[in-house]
Amino acid sequence: MKIEKAILAAITTHKDEVGGGVPVFFCKETAQMEFIAANLEAILDGIAHRLSDTLYIIVKH
Repeated sequence: MKIEKAILAAITTHKDEVGGGVPVFFCKETAQMEFIAANLEAILDGIAHRLSDTLYIIVKH
């Protein structure tokens, strides 16, 4: 199966901002959130998008 367009993951420092059917990574601080987003971007072969100061998503275009 080839995933062509999808949200692959969410990374946040606020648990109340996300939910649903994607893996969610909770971080204690912004630096940790940015580190995890950058690594997941490479691992999942997706693109990290910063939606707010406390939320990133990894998207496959």
